[in-house]
Amino acid sequence: MGVPDPHNGWTFVTNHARVLAAIADDPNARIRDIAAHCRLTERAVQRIIADLEQGGYLSHKREGRANTYRIEPGKVLRHPAEAGLPVASLLSLLVQDEALRSEQPTPRADA
Repeated sequence: MGVPDPHNGWTFVTNHARVLAAIADDPNARIRDIAAHCRLTERAVQRIIADLEQGGYLSHKREGRANTYRIEPGKVLRHPAEAGLPVASLLSLLVQDEALRSEQPTPRADA
């Protein structure tokens, strides 16, 4: 299974936020699945997870051959413009958005 074509151009959400939201949606997700969902390489997801763990936003526990991730919901976002905003607030928007998108039918290409 290959990595989907990357998105070109700017976006409102960073790759770090996308990876964190994918983990919030499934704390037992494999790096391969997170990469496919976020349209990133597995290597990029590994680096992002390392960044998030180093920053104290995420930790993991090894269970056999799999990891179970734990997000620190009270950890405050890093940028001064989001001063005081906890990760949980960001994730509530992103995970809710993901749930809403999965309920909506995919637009047809010929429409």
